Amino acid sequence: MPSAGSCMEFDHAHAAPLLPSRSVDGCPGCLLQQRVAARNGSPPAKELSFVALISLCSALPISSLFPFIYFMVEDFNIAKSDTMVATYAGYIGSAMMLGRFISSAFWGIVADQYGRKPVILIGTFSIIIFNALFGFCTNFWMALMARFLLGLCNGILGAMKAYSSEICSKENQASGVSMLTTTWAVGLILGPAIGGYLTQPSDKYPAIFPTGSLFDRFPYALPCLCISAFAVPALISGFFIAESLHNHKLKPKINVMDPSAYLEIEKLEDDTSVMSNLKIEKDPPLWKNISALTAMYIYCVWGLHSMAYSEMFSWWAVSSEHLGGLGFSTSQVADVLAIAGTIFFLFQLFLTPRLTKFFGALRMVQVPAALTIILTSLYPLFSKLDGVQLWCVLVLSQSLKLILSTSRQRGLANGVSTSIMSLCKAFGPSIAGFIFSMGQVRIDASFLPGMWMVFGSVSILALVAAVPSFGHLSMKSLEK
Repeated sequence: MPSAGSCMEFDHAHAAPLLPSRSVDGCPGCLLQQRVAARNGSPPAKELSFVALISLCSALPISSLFPFIYFMVEDFNIAKSDTMVATYAGYIGSAMMLGRFISSAFWGIVADQYGRKPVILIGTFSIIIFNALFGFCTNFWMALMARFLLGLCNGILGAMKAYSSEICSKENQASGVSMLTTTWAVGLILGPAIGGYLTQPSDKYPAIFPTGSLFDRFPYALPCLCISAFAVPALISGFFIAESLHNHKLKPKINVMDPSAYLEIEKLEDDTSVMSNLKIEKDPPLWKNISALTAMYIYCVWGLHSMAYSEMFSWWAVSSEHLGGLGFSTSQVADVLAIAGTIFFLFQLFLTPRLTKFFGALRMVQVPAALTIILTSLYPLFSKLDGVQLWCVLVLSQSLKLILSTSRQRGLANGVSTSIMSLCKAFGPSIAGFIFSMGQVRIDASFLPGMWMVFGSVSILALVAAVPSFGHLSMKSLEK
């Protein structure tokens, strides 16, 4: 029989851990686990609200950049020609992802050793500081360093994934995971709106921000400050959220006059030997699991594709018409991205789970891939439209692209692929900037001129990502 003071009872017949009977004094994970069990399956509203708030803070610095980064680089006067603006914009877009990739393993170790909460709080604080500093940058190198430090000091993504699953009971873990994807969808609405409508405020709202004012001298500071201000209450609320990491290295508080209390320490020391005697069927090594490697490949290459497309779409929308663009303002880009984000959010909320359940995860990779290749190949034709026709086509195509992008990402990620995905996203904007600049240089070429080359490369990336899903692997194996 398990000791009365054990942190985790163990059913030897079924070799499966049961709910904790009593927490080890000083272990925050055990205390939280008890509260989870006491809720009797009810979702943790307070903790899930915190997950949503922090996840949104993490998404906004990325999505808010799309409407104005092209204009910001133009104002830095670092590009020797108009065709080189996208190249430098791509470097800034890559900087944050590169910093996140470099530090992701470190923050993972910190989260496992010292808790999820410190990593989340430090990451939120870095958003407040470095995102605000980015808005006040006056040259390219300052902006590049601010974005790099924002990614380097931000380990929120991994810690939030762990925290969202640990605060929920088995019945509600899907709610914790879906909260992350849902708030990202909300970020796709709010981020471009903040970045588009609040950039260059002295030009758009001269009565409020007159010439010579602070936000006239720093035209990109207002959206960055708003996002940093939004992160302040998130940081404060984080201090009142329980830690979810188990820490059994803490010395329990016991009654020295009660010998049975020492069983609590004894049990913790014996847990390792109990586990070592269990016969657990292990999965094959990752490098021998062809299905897992294929799923990771699709996930990571598609991440590169999605990041490149997100950057290219915004650059194409704001670049001048003589270079193949649409000549949009930041507010017009915000209109398109915010409306498309709203449609995507509703689709994600009501239709994506049903479609995935009905068709299966593999079909939700193959069909969207084929549609994406066709859709992105048609983008150069959109510049021939104008007025209501152009706006309708842009909103519908951008909405469809967001929907197709998300459908394939559900359930494929694991620790290794997440790290590789960060690397792919780090190179994505830089590669996109190079290709976009090349397309603008080749605007009058006889073969794949201008935007035909740009969006043709996006279609090729989608094809490269999807081809393995049609290979020799069995449907059931890759679906798993």
